[in-house]
Amino acid sequence: MNNLPKITHVIYDLDGLLLDTESIHAQVNSEITSRYGKIFDKQTKCKITGRKSIDSAKAIVELLELPVTPEDYLQQRNTLTYQRFPEAKPMPGAVHLTQHLYQNKIPQAVATSSSREPFNLKTKNHQEWFQLFNYIIVGDDPNLKHGKPAPDIFLIAAKRLDVSPKNCLVFEDSLAGMEAALAAEMSVIVVPDPDMDKTLFYSAHQILNSLTEFQPQLWQLPPFF
Repeated sequence: MNNLPKITHVIYDLDGLLLDTESIHAQVNSEITSRYGKIFDKQTKCKITGRKSIDSAKAIVELLELPVTPEDYLQQRNTLTYQRFPEAKPMPGAVHLTQHLYQNKIPQAVATSSSREPFNLKTKNHQEWFQLFNYIIVGDDPNLKHGKPAPDIFLIAAKRLDVSPKNCLVFEDSLAGMEAALAAEMSVIVVPDPDMDKTLFYSAHQILNSLTEFQPQLWQLPPFF
């Protein structure tokens, strides 16, 4: 990592990275697709992870050939997920890492494909924690034209943090998120879902099984004590 630009700012994805919402999504998608005699399998899950809500709904409808419109599917999914989002728990190591960097005055941001309403539901029981972040960019931000894997959301984050993209380290869990961070010319660490094929993330600067494995000093960031 020493041959990379100095890291001064850190940006995080939300779903499956800071908060365990992916299990909620998987349960709900399985429930809905089973209504039509279809199975929400690992391959489908991998193809939609990290994408904006309507984009993932379109993909599921097309991949599984469901007899509904993406809009209808999204409405069904929102009804179920919105009820469960407040139950979302932090991913292992997420609170410790973000608190550590906050205490060491490293600016941090969240860049999520999640729209504002579901974001508020997911973080409802974690208000104090999310005060640690300098900026939060959501999927329906008025300045966001293209979702991940386009780099737009990370470039918006860098602009608001007033930092060069090259000095940003991104934590992601999805292929779309990794591609977006790389397209923004940022360094990226991927913490993939266990169901994901890790070989897909060969372009990442580092792959971890959990945020608990992260060693800040390898990235010229203040070490844990």
